[in-house]
Amino acid sequence: MTQELRILAPDSFREKLNRRAFIKAGTATAGMAVVLMACGGSDSDSPDITAAAAVDGAGQATGDWSRVINKSSGTLAMYTWGDYDDPELVGALAESSLGVKMKVDYFGSNEDLITKLAAGGGSSSGFDIVVPTGPYIVQMVQKGLIQKFDKSLLPNMVNVDPVFLGQAWDKDNEYSVCKNWGTTGFFYDTTKIKKELNTWQDFLDACMGEASGQCAVIDAAPNYAGPYFWANGIDWNTEDKASLDAAEKFLVDELAQHVKAFDSYPSTKLAEGAYTLAMTWNGDARQAYFRIKDAGGTPENWRWVLGAPDTELFMDTFCIAAGSPNTEAAHAWINWILIPENSIQDLEYHGYHTGMKEMEQLISELAPDLVKGDMIFFKPEEVETMRTQVLNSSIDRLVDILNKAKAKAGA
Repeated sequence: MTQELRILAPDSFREKLNRRAFIKAGTATAGMAVVLMACGGSDSDSPDITAAAAVDGAGQATGDWSRVINKSSGTLAMYTWGDYDDPELVGALAESSLGVKMKVDYFGSNEDLITKLAAGGGSSSGFDIVVPTGPYIVQMVQKGLIQKFDKSLLPNMVNVDPVFLGQAWDKDNEYSVCKNWGTTGFFYDTTKIKKELNTWQDFLDACMGEASGQCAVIDAAPNYAGPYFWANGIDWNTEDKASLDAAEKFLVDELAQHVKAFDSYPSTKLAEGAYTLAMTWNGDARQAYFRIKDAGGTPENWRWVLGAPDTELFMDTFCIAAGSPNTEAAHAWINWILIPENSIQDLEYHGYHTGMKEMEQLISELAPDLVKGDMIFFKPEEVETMRTQVLNSSIDRLVDILNKAKAKAGA
C-alpha cells in the first residue's frame, strides 16, 4: 500500500458525529422509548425530549422528503456483507416497486470484496452494486473497481444527513453514499461465563479461559487484530514493526488455538448454541438476540458489550461496480433505498444506523416500538471511544497475521 492510501483522518468522522444528534434507547413496556440528545444542527446542549407517538395510520414520515422512484428492468446483482438487507428490500418489494429482480452474493471482508472484483479485471465482475467500507473507496477508485454515480439518477440522496456525506474518502460523494454505520463489540452467554465482561481484555481472557474452544471472532484482518491493540492501548492503525510483531505473537501463538471459528456473521450459530462468546458488529449481535429468541432460547441470558476502552467506528457505503451490466437499475435501487420508509425498514432488520436526516423523527413515526435500540444508537461518550480504520502499509501484515491465525486454529 502506498502513502496516498492514507485517506481517512481517524477522528474526522467521529468528530462530525459528536457534533450532531444521537438517539439513545431506554426500555419501555411496549418496546423502546426513543430519546433525542442535542437535537439539530446546533452544538449547544438541549434538554432530552421523548419522541412522540407514531402518526396514526400514516405509514409515512411527515415532512419534506424526496421519494422519487425510477422504474427499471432486468436482474440486479449485489455483492455485500452477509444478512445486511431486509429480504423484502432485495426481493419481492424491489421487484414490485422498481421492476427489477435481485441476486445477492456475500463477502466476509473488504479484502475479499476487492480480490473478487479485481479477479474480474475490474470491469467484468458481473456485479452492479457493491458495499465497501468507506476507507477502501480510494483504493477501489485507483484500481478502477467502481464507477462514478450519475447523480441526476439519485435525487433521494438529499434525504441523507449531511453528517454522513462528504467523508474524506469521497468528499463529493461521486462514488459512494452511506448505507449505514456501526461499531464492534462482543456478545456472550452469562450462564456459561459467570464473570462480568466489560473490556477487550476481558474478552481476550474469556476466549482463552471459560470460552476456550467456544469463541468466535470476526473474519476480517483489522477486526481480528483490533482487540489486542485496543486492550493494550496501541493505535489500531499502527505501522510500528515492534507493535505488529508483538500482535502477531499474541494473535497467532497464544489466542488462535482457543478460537472455534472465524465468523463475520455469527448470529445464526449463536442461536444454535455453537458459541459461548463472539466478537461481533453491533447489528449482528442484535440479530442474534432475535434469533436466539426465535430458536426457543433465552436472549436475556446473553449480554452485548461495546468493546472498551476503544473500539471500531465504520461506515459502509453503496457503490456501483465498474462495468456494471445494469447501471440504470443500480442507480434506481440505491435511490429507492434512500426513501426514508425503506431506510427505516432496513434499519429495523439489520440493526445499523442508516444515516437518514431527522432520524429521531423517523424512528418516532415509523418505528416507535423499536426493540434493542440501544444496540443501534450510541451516546456521545460511547462514540468518543470509537476509532476509524486507516488504510496504510500495515494492512498486508494484518492479513498475513489473520491467515496464520486461521491456520493455527485449524479454521
